[in-house]
Amino acid sequence: MTTKRLPVLFLDDVVLLPGMIVPIPLDEAAKAAIDAAQTSSDGELLAAPRLDDRYAAFGVVASVEKVGRMRGGAQAAVLRTGDRARIGSGVTGPGAALWVEAEPVEDVPVTDHVRELAEEYKRLVVSVLQRREAWQVIDTVSAIEDPSALADTAGWAPYLSNDRKRQLLETPDIETRLVQLIEWTRDHLAETEVTDKIGEDVRESVEQRNREFLLREQLKAIRKELGEGEPDGSDDYRARVEAADLPDAVREAAMREVDKLEHSSDQNPEAGWIRTWLDTVLELPWGVKTDDSTDLEAARAVLDADHHGLDEVKERIVEYLGVRARRAQRGLEIVGGRGSGAVILLAGPPGVGKTSLGESVARTLGRKFVRVSLGGVRDEAEIRGHRRTYVGALPGRIVRAIKEAGSMNPVVLLDEVDKVGADYRGDPAAALLEVLDPAQNHTFRDHYLELDLDLSDVLFIATANVLDTIPQALFDRMELISIDGYTEDDKVAIARDFLVPRLLERAAVTAEEVTVTDDALREIAAHYTREAGVRGMERLLAKAFRKVGLKELPAVVGTESLKDLIGRPRFLPESRERTAVPGVASGLAVTGMGGDVLFIEASLLPGTKTSLTLTGQLGDVMKESAQIALSYVRAHAAEYGISPEQLDHPLHLHVPAGAVPKDGPSAGVTMTTALVSLLTGRNVRAEVGMTGEVSLTGRVLPIGGVKQKLLAAQRAGLTDIYLPQRNEPDLDDVPTDILGDLRVHIVSDVREILETALEPARVAGAVAA
Repeated sequence: MTTKRLPVLFLDDVVLLPGMIVPIPLDEAAKAAIDAAQTSSDGELLAAPRLDDRYAAFGVVASVEKVGRMRGGAQAAVLRTGDRARIGSGVTGPGAALWVEAEPVEDVPVTDHVRELAEEYKRLVVSVLQRREAWQVIDTVSAIEDPSALADTAGWAPYLSNDRKRQLLETPDIETRLVQLIEWTRDHLAETEVTDKIGEDVRESVEQRNREFLLREQLKAIRKELGEGEPDGSDDYRARVEAADLPDAVREAAMREVDKLEHSSDQNPEAGWIRTWLDTVLELPWGVKTDDSTDLEAARAVLDADHHGLDEVKERIVEYLGVRARRAQRGLEIVGGRGSGAVILLAGPPGVGKTSLGESVARTLGRKFVRVSLGGVRDEAEIRGHRRTYVGALPGRIVRAIKEAGSMNPVVLLDEVDKVGADYRGDPAAALLEVLDPAQNHTFRDHYLELDLDLSDVLFIATANVLDTIPQALFDRMELISIDGYTEDDKVAIARDFLVPRLLERAAVTAEEVTVTDDALREIAAHYTREAGVRGMERLLAKAFRKVGLKELPAVVGTESLKDLIGRPRFLPESRERTAVPGVASGLAVTGMGGDVLFIEASLLPGTKTSLTLTGQLGDVMKESAQIALSYVRAHAAEYGISPEQLDHPLHLHVPAGAVPKDGPSAGVTMTTALVSLLTGRNVRAEVGMTGEVSLTGRVLPIGGVKQKLLAAQRAGLTDIYLPQRNEPDLDDVPTDILGDLRVHIVSDVREILETALEPARVAGAVAA
């Protein structure tokens, strides 16, 4: 064919093959080529792809069909492409366009193999078009008989890249082009089949989800019409977990449960358990902490305003505040992964303010307060929670307390920790070991949550009436602060400052309408109640206010009106009356209600058979103390002027209040004194009280509860108290006003008690049997 001189139009984003009609936007270079074609080359030009590294070797001869503007207003030209042409060297030409020599490529003869390849390619193209439902294009393609023209229709294929189309343009051989196109089209069909399969699966999944969504929305509307509210699980748990302020480990565990929930059906019972667990985790205040008050003087003022006395507790709380404030100043809030929490045990009789102290401490610190009652708890799961596999599983009381408080550093009051029981369901006291151990509770793990919960910043305050029932391992983890009871002056002050205003308000009367004298308060404390706390006094005052409120107001509650309002005195001094005969001694004891005076009576019975009878519902330890006391008296009978004949008679030892169980070794010296008093006929002085364990050699051994016993002695009107020598340091805890009312005798041997506690003998010799 004859070589042509044509202007060149280089195209950036499109590759033109023979047999195409396409619009081309015109820039300055393109417009120059179009103008040159229209004026100097019979409307023809050479269209070639623009390459980055070289000039194209092939292009197509194209004629300019039309020049105009596109819909957007930009100039464009419509080109009709013809034969391939090799691009030769550049030549000169008119206008601003680039001119080259273009040698059209001659067609090669078509062989049978080429026709077979053309038919194969036509089938593949028809398959592609059928997938697109391009029926008119299928008819056009089917009508093409020329293999070269059929191969060049690939210029319209959207699945071929410009690089592949340029490769087809630069391949004059028809067979090579068809082989390449068949391979590419087969790959495209295989890829399309996979894509269609995935798309079908996605479409079915989306349709299923849309169907389920529609059904759920309909169900929600039906529930709303029925007034049943929304079904469980309507919330987006994934979004809630992502939005919550959770530690990394907790967030990871929650996301695992969310994945399980999203892959389970609503009919799966595990879905309900997962929702409940997620709700519990999201409701816990993982990152919430309250700021402590650092004003120590204001803290002490709050404690003093809420409670009278209790200096040891108040000092401990102020110390805790001071240390915590100093740690905060020095950036030591967390040391070794542990916060600055504490575990305090308030031990004392009922009614002394242990429980109310917890609320006062929380208010002093500026923390949340939550109370956990442990009285009668026998199930370990109450503390550590149930396993999630159980029906109705719940977290333990500790986790529920943190959730209720709404912060990770509340004041948690563990009320009545001494009354925790144990049975076949486990030992709750053992479950408390981890909770109340400052070395472990920063990773407390509840059975329900199965997540580490940091309790190291919690201030635990446990309360107890007696210490004997608390397991030693648990007791060792707590800091003991004893609240042993109030003196008579304390009770009067508490009643005046706290009880009377509160009870007047409950009785709907004012302080101007009803006045209570201090003498009346002292009379109630001394002769109407005999307790360590003030609950009995509170009940009597409430009774008096109720009755006086029905009379003419204003009124004054004085000592003379107490009989009419609350009856006659219930407790009068009885020591002198009880010890008026030989064989009765006044001992001091501690019960769950506080200190008490214990009268021990001894009697010599007729007969010649040696025996010892014990009554008064005594425990084993107290029975052994009686046997030791008798053995000591037998061994030292001659020293006290006791004849052997007296010891041959039966003896009866009784501790009144026989319905009340009694145990402990501290009545040993009292039993010994009662026996010597009986056998020598010398009365025990009425003002004497004593306590201490006695040994077979007469040594007086230490006991516990000194403060409570001295308070009880003062309430009972005793003035001379005998204490073991090794209990002398315990006197430092006794209020000064109590020690001022008592003469405390420190003894190390029971002989020192017997020498001064017994009245002089009025009849020579021992009392006859």
